[in-house]
Amino acid sequence: MSYTKIYLKPGKEKSLERQHPWVFSGALAPGHEKLADGTLVTLVDNYKQTRATGFYSPSSIAIRVLHFGETKIDQEFFSHKLKDAFELRKTLHLPEKNKTNCYRLVHGEGDGFPGLIIDVYNHTAVVQCHTAGYSGFLTEIKHAVTENSAGEIKFVFHKSKESSKGEEQTSDGFVGEKGDEEIEVVENGNKFYVNVATGQKTGFFLDQRDNRELLKHFSKQKKVLNTFSYSGGFSVYALAAGASHVTSVDISQKAIDLCDKNVALNGFKNHTSLVADVVDHIKEVGNDYDVIILDPPAFAKHLSARHKAVIGYKRINSEAIKKIKPGGIIFTFSCSQAVDRELFESTVCAAAIEAGRNVQILHRMNQCADHPVSIFHPEGHYLKGLVIHVL
Repeated sequence: MSYTKIYLKPGKEKSLERQHPWVFSGALAPGHEKLADGTLVTLVDNYKQTRATGFYSPSSIAIRVLHFGETKIDQEFFSHKLKDAFELRKTLHLPEKNKTNCYRLVHGEGDGFPGLIIDVYNHTAVVQCHTAGYSGFLTEIKHAVTENSAGEIKFVFHKSKESSKGEEQTSDGFVGEKGDEEIEVVENGNKFYVNVATGQKTGFFLDQRDNRELLKHFSKQKKVLNTFSYSGGFSVYALAAGASHVTSVDISQKAIDLCDKNVALNGFKNHTSLVADVVDHIKEVGNDYDVIILDPPAFAKHLSARHKAVIGYKRINSEAIKKIKPGGIIFTFSCSQAVDRELFESTVCAAAIEAGRNVQILHRMNQCADHPVSIFHPEGHYLKGLVIHVL
């Protein structure tokens, strides 16, 4: 076993000693510039000691570390590490028979696979590669997933966007045997349709499962507004809890169609859907909502966009705080990794000051436990949320 060697600049091994799984391009000595995206490499320090094995990328994050030290990346490697991922989900009681059959199996760096996501929807696993190297190991990944699932996972769907010569190319499809692209799943007893081919991300936002369940405690006999609703996850939970009425708003007609389909799948009727830009729509809503959910897409995917994102979060939170009924509840979120919890809470505080209302924090929310965060990679904590009570 011999992979291409890349050398670190003197003194740049410190992050590896802290077990951080990223090596940035500025830490590398010259000589790697012509390597293909996804090349397996060994990383060698200034003392000729092999520090890590990983995938190379001609980007800011130049190396994603698969193993600290030297190892062979093969079927045994994927099978062993995926066994650990399955064991953790068993500890978390996932899947849970007749209650929840959709969950995250691999959460990138949190499960020791930087740049790899695997989500399970009933009998289908969806693989999303955020670094090109994994695309060359899809057969090994499929075998490791199916063998470790004790026959529960039968199909593997590859859903990834990779860049080639500056042009975005899509390589989607089943690896081997084909299953259905639209799948009916159950989450905490609620039913949803998930389309693994056309849905956002891998098809559904699994990271909000616990937060959707929390919403049920505040929704009985309440009028609820679910903004950025996508396929209606929070809407279905609120209706299941006995909400008097739920309105779902999203800018995408496709998302609203799926939301309506999911509401009907669960047999609910007291629901209205609306295609609209939430940022504009929330300025026009009445003051008779008891509960408002603000779950926008990432306003800042990079640090350079953080200031603009903070302005966006402040605007929508201020409008919601102004409009909600006295004693109302707001579930507000940020999934922007560049906006940490302290900054997000400060932004919501600024929104409350602008709205001129008193606000109490009832809960601090996170991504659920099948989206673990490596203690060596705090960047993996991306979802943060607040349940606030507006007086």
